Amino acid sequence: MATSDKIYKCLFHPRSIAVIGASNDEFKPGGRVTKNIKENGFNGQLWAVNPRDPNIMDVPTFKSAQELPHIPDLAIVAIPAKFVLSCLQELADLGVKAAVILTAGFGEKNEEGKIAEQQMVEIAEKAGMALVGPNCSGFLTPSYKGKFAGLIPPLSGNAVDFISGSGATVDYVMECASVRGLSFGTVLNLGNSIQLSVEDLLELYDEHYEKGSDKILMLYMETVRKPKKLLTHAASLNRKGCSVIGIKAGTTAAGQQAAASHTGALATSDTAVEALFKKAGIMRVNSRAELIDVACILSTVKALPLGKNICVVTDAGGPGVMLADELNRQGLQLATLSDQTLKLLAEILPAESSIVNPIDMLPSRSDEQIRDIIQVLVDHETGNIDGIVVLTGDSRMSDNGPIYHAIAEAMENSPIPVFAMLSSLTSCAEKIENFIARGKTYFPDEVALGAALGKVASWSIPADGRAELEGYDYGAIAAAINGQKGVLRPDIVERIIRGAGFKLPSQQEVQRQNDLRKMSSKVGYPQAMKVIGPLHKTDVGGVLLHIEDEHSAAGAWQKLMRIPGARGVLVQQMITGSEVILGASEEGEFGHLVMFGMGGIYAEVLKDVQFNLAPLSADECRSMIRSIRGHAIVDGVRGEEGMDEDVLADYTQRLGRLVSDFPQIGEIDLNPIKGVGTELYVVDARILVADGDAHPNHLQRERSSGIIDCIF
Repeated sequence: MATSDKIYKCLFHPRSIAVIGASNDEFKPGGRVTKNIKENGFNGQLWAVNPRDPNIMDVPTFKSAQELPHIPDLAIVAIPAKFVLSCLQELADLGVKAAVILTAGFGEKNEEGKIAEQQMVEIAEKAGMALVGPNCSGFLTPSYKGKFAGLIPPLSGNAVDFISGSGATVDYVMECASVRGLSFGTVLNLGNSIQLSVEDLLELYDEHYEKGSDKILMLYMETVRKPKKLLTHAASLNRKGCSVIGIKAGTTAAGQQAAASHTGALATSDTAVEALFKKAGIMRVNSRAELIDVACILSTVKALPLGKNICVVTDAGGPGVMLADELNRQGLQLATLSDQTLKLLAEILPAESSIVNPIDMLPSRSDEQIRDIIQVLVDHETGNIDGIVVLTGDSRMSDNGPIYHAIAEAMENSPIPVFAMLSSLTSCAEKIENFIARGKTYFPDEVALGAALGKVASWSIPADGRAELEGYDYGAIAAAINGQKGVLRPDIVERIIRGAGFKLPSQQEVQRQNDLRKMSSKVGYPQAMKVIGPLHKTDVGGVLLHIEDEHSAAGAWQKLMRIPGARGVLVQQMITGSEVILGASEEGEFGHLVMFGMGGIYAEVLKDVQFNLAPLSADECRSMIRSIRGHAIVDGVRGEEGMDEDVLADYTQRLGRLVSDFPQIGEIDLNPIKGVGTELYVVDARILVADGDAHPNHLQRERSSGIIDCIF
């Protein structure tokens, strides 16, 4: 394929465009795209190719691509499906380096279409051509409007960019977003994405992104084909100041492969996607409405991250209460206003108004009051308030035009972000049009506004998980794991766990009853005894606790060795305290999912777990720990000492580092990690190592045969 710079210039800023299948009929894709390019400011050379009509819209017209005076930077193909392959070969022979195929009727239709798509890719790859489509609606960029369907954005300001695998989704979003005050700059639709994917276009976008460019990027994906590329470039854009909002559709699955570990069993089909978006800094939403709502918030926010203290200014009590409820559900809060602020607000508003937050101006509000209220908040609450929401309807007690004008001025000038909820879409339609013509966005619903604020306020900048960890011995781990495959022996697991810097209780593996007394004396009493062999020891009665003496140990040995599949017993120091689980499972191209949650037998029962992709930063680890519902138990309840959060975060980070450094680890469970305070121990562990390229099928065979071991 051509170089990145060449592809970018041809797709985003072509100097010449040839429309293959151009037409005078504006209701055909070739006619509409030609018209849109011609009439919307393209400054390059536009050519039309049509073998039957010599004059297409007064654009230089040719019978075939071979007659073009020069090789076009970009070819847009809008001809019947049966002619596309031969056309693409002709363009490849000419040396065209970028083609967008609008034509439908290929892989989305039938198997024959999929074969044709494979042939298209072969032609393009051989010629070094970048290929977009087929079955796409085209591109919009600041240079040209090469799109045949949907809206051509008429607005300026608040420009949003969009990369999508669905043309219809682009059109639907743009239609709904335009009436909310959003406009679009670069819109890239990839259709069937047979060669270039959403991730590839994201890479081009990131590599050529400049500060001062549109600060909001929307993504719509139905398949994550290249997760590492998505992670790299979405995180990069976030660090450059470009906020990324994304939909990943098609999240349900008909079934799930059986998993040997708790981690694998608890990870749903969508868990890896959720973790990927979070790690990449993509604000994930589930609908077109949410996509627009979050973009409206981002178009107003001065800088990220957004704080959690909100002030509500309203002319009606009910909407203010509903917004307050939603802010609470989102983990945001109504800011407490200072006495000085309350005194000044009382001077602005009539006595029957409510001056506490929410500030209820009553239906008699005026544009002067709105200006004065916001000025007081700016003068006396900057640093205490992170956002001001102004809710207003049409009370018919004053002209809403000046009121909207005052809100727009505040949105422009206030150092505290101001968000508008304008409910009178019918009675004030023309005035709202004037409001958005100033480049301002608004919400028609207070609850949707609160939900979008919550989504933005919960965002954090992507972190770097590659940190130095004291006591982490890469060499010792490598020596233990190299050459291993399948289920690791207890001694190998112990070497790996110790090498990674985890604490283990004193323990001894016993294969013969004659060694039990000697090994038990080394560990001491009280002790725990666990069967070696079966996968889930608790389910088969394979864990015996509080063994106080030699006689009890002998009885426990006899009981455990009668369990089917038993191959020995692990004698272990008794550890008391709370329990959590740490685990990781390999998720193909996504890498490893790290899990933290409540431990022991409750891991799968309560499903109180959090996931993230390795490697992990310390902040990511703390966020996982604090996000579980049982966090209070970890902290310590009813006078019991809890578990030290710093140690738990350190352990979580070590596990992320371990599976990142040694990706051959297919699954690992540390369940439970148990103890109090800083004295936290890995009490039970299992590790599965992939057998080369056979993973995960190799692991599936192990699971099916029932030979997977509990290690500790």
